[in-house]
Amino acid sequence: MEVEEKFYATGKRKESIAKVWLERGEGNISINKRDLKEYFRRDSLETNVKSPLVLTETLESYDIKVTVMGGGLSGQSGAVRLGIARALTETDPNLRIPLKRAGFLTRDAREVERKKYGQPGARKKFQFSKR
Repeated sequence: MEVEEKFYATGKRKESIAKVWLERGEGNISINKRDLKEYFRRDSLETNVKSPLVLTETLESYDIKVTVMGGGLSGQSGAVRLGIARALTETDPNLRIPLKRAGFLTRDAREVERKKYGQPGARKKFQFSKR
């Protein structure tokens, strides 16, 4: 009896968290039980998600199930990309070097700066009037 191997990893970006499961398959990607094209609707976000798979030439090798929550679509696609890249390194440690060189294993630490009191935004100031 063959044991079905599943690989798990998490990815984060901005306020988004993605849980990614990889298993051998035909290349189906489902996000929150919906198809990739249906969920992200923008080609740029779809390309962003698929980029680690394209780089490692494993696009048709794995079925990917993703649960993603929080943030907007851009942050979610970044979180999914990081999760997929981390899961790929678990499947084959030799993939770590090309993924690392392409920057797919680096957590994008940029967060939204908080709004300060007495100002209209994080950095913006109210117009100064001399008189």
